[in-house]
Amino acid sequence: MCTALTFNSSSHYFGRNLDVELSYNEEIVITPRNYPFHFRKMPSATTHFAMIGMATVVDDYPLYFDATNEKGLSMAGLNFPDNAHFFPLHDKKDNISPFEFIPYILANFATVDEARHALTTINLVDIPFNASLPLAPLHWIIADQQQAIVVESTKDGLHVFQNDIGILTNNPTFDFHRLNLSNYRQLSASNPTNSLSNKIDLPAYSRGMGAIGLPGDLSSASRFIRATFMKFNAVKPTTENLSVSQFFHLLQSVAMPMGACEISPHVYEYTLYSSCCNMDEGIYYYKLYNNSQIVAVHLFHELIDCSKIIRYPLQHQQQINHIN
Repeated sequence: MCTALTFNSSSHYFGRNLDVELSYNEEIVITPRNYPFHFRKMPSATTHFAMIGMATVVDDYPLYFDATNEKGLSMAGLNFPDNAHFFPLHDKKDNISPFEFIPYILANFATVDEARHALTTINLVDIPFNASLPLAPLHWIIADQQQAIVVESTKDGLHVFQNDIGILTNNPTFDFHRLNLSNYRQLSASNPTNSLSNKIDLPAYSRGMGAIGLPGDLSSASRFIRATFMKFNAVKPTTENLSVSQFFHLLQSVAMPMGACEISPHVYEYTLYSSCCNMDEGIYYYKLYNNSQIVAVHLFHELIDCSKIIRYPLQHQQQINHIN
């Protein structure tokens, strides 16, 4: 399970929690403009927008979990089991495998509107990376500095939803999550007035009582509600460091500690990493489950006109500042 969100404060930010039960040897990967993307059923892209994000590299190919390109267009794939469905080849469509979807969109398009137009001709085709790497059941959030959409390929076709919330979790489909928000319209960051009865004195015995009813469990539906409440009530800082810190606090509100979500005996889903990318500056920040220090990698500090991917191994060792 995972949570992705957008946030606008001193700059525009995009990021996610990756909630899984094991690592896939992920690392920060910068794909420069001249790295050749060889798509299975589409022409190769030998020159394209550069991008930065979290990926597993297999046979020198970056399999991105989430990424942002040099124009700020950002994209993340989130688990969508039982609902995701990918199709046979369609001779009148642009056939893209799901593992190619993030590179294809970010390599070619600068805005959500451009991506949305391309989606009218895209068929997400059932072609795995190789025999040992089957396709993951995913849906995707695509965002730029102004808007976001959700892309879901289900048995009845490819669906594109306008995402005015700027948040995505997992099952059910996005239209459920959007409608389900109406069940929580009474939530407030302020203490509520007594609407039960004007004949009963009901003191507000604690701060934060306006959020009574905010779901605290780890289900995707509850995380969607909780992330929305936190995001739309969050203070918007005016500096980069404070904005990044605020973004990670938002992600922490829906993070999974190891042990709270058991998927089989002694196997637990947990927040492997949290990411935050400054979409305007191309700065990719991350924290790990076992290293809560924020680490930053800068897209534009590299030579992005080269042809070889640039890889930064994750810093797993916890950084603790001992002051005595």
